[in-house]
Amino acid sequence: MGKNEASRRKGGVGYNSGHGIRPRPAGPKGQKAVISRMVHAGARAVLIALLVAMPALFLAERSQDGAQIIALVALVAALLTFVEYVGDYPSIIEFRDAPPFNRIRFLALLFTVLTLTLIGRGETHPSSLSLLFEHVGSGVGNLLDFPYSPVRLMVLVATDEMTPRQIDMMRTGAGLSYLVSLVAITSFIFMVRVLDWPVRRGAFNFWINLPLFDPAVGKDVLYRLKRDGKVNVALGFLLPFLIPAIMKMATEIIDPISLTEPQTLIWTMSAWAFLPASLIMRGIALMRIAELIEEKRRRAYEQADLQAV
Repeated sequence: MGKNEASRRKGGVGYNSGHGIRPRPAGPKGQKAVISRMVHAGARAVLIALLVAMPALFLAERSQDGAQIIALVALVAALLTFVEYVGDYPSIIEFRDAPPFNRIRFLALLFTVLTLTLIGRGETHPSSLSLLFEHVGSGVGNLLDFPYSPVRLMVLVATDEMTPRQIDMMRTGAGLSYLVSLVAITSFIFMVRVLDWPVRRGAFNFWINLPLFDPAVGKDVLYRLKRDGKVNVALGFLLPFLIPAIMKMATEIIDPISLTEPQTLIWTMSAWAFLPASLIMRGIALMRIAELIEEKRRRAYEQADLQAV
């Protein structure tokens, strides 16, 4: 416990079984902390629900059953988010106490879904904002649409019955979503290398931020962190190329998803760009944690050698 507190004051990395987590204080301050945590968790839940329901709210939904399914998914996502953030102990969400990792990911997904939704809405209700996003997305899509690029591979998924306008919308959505993912990755790299994430705000609690990673199981924690980090970065780099290929091969086995539907196009493009970016960010974060642990071990060894002398 003393080592964890010292590590927290120095801005280091502490990993243990979770006994270093302090219980909520009693009294008025404890009640304020509980209320504050509930408010923050509720705000996150509302934002997640709005993100899930945004395309259905802005675009014309023809199916009543589809609207009910979207409402149910938004409610479940909001409930899971609230439960995760309102509790003291983590469950599945990683880097819960290491901002702005999850905030960058959420903002990237929110901006992608919002811009693609506005572009889709501009087909029936054009506005200056929708025209602006479409113009930017079209320019980026045409710029990135070169042979063997992820955008070109995604455009090749288009089926024969799709019109030239729908193919252009695919290119626009792919270019815009891919650009947002690149900006998110670059922003996180800047936070890590320039702003010294995650130790600038204090010590990094290994158990809270990596609840599914047990440092006491398997090989050395440094080896596992570096290995998982490299695997995540490699997979994140390959997925934008693999997903279109898998979708193209799946059309020969099962009925393909219809990218002519605006909501399907929005979520397909968002997932295609967001999942690889999220994996790359996770890989960078894991390698950063491994770097901090390695540096902490080196200082401890040096201090032990000095004391031995």
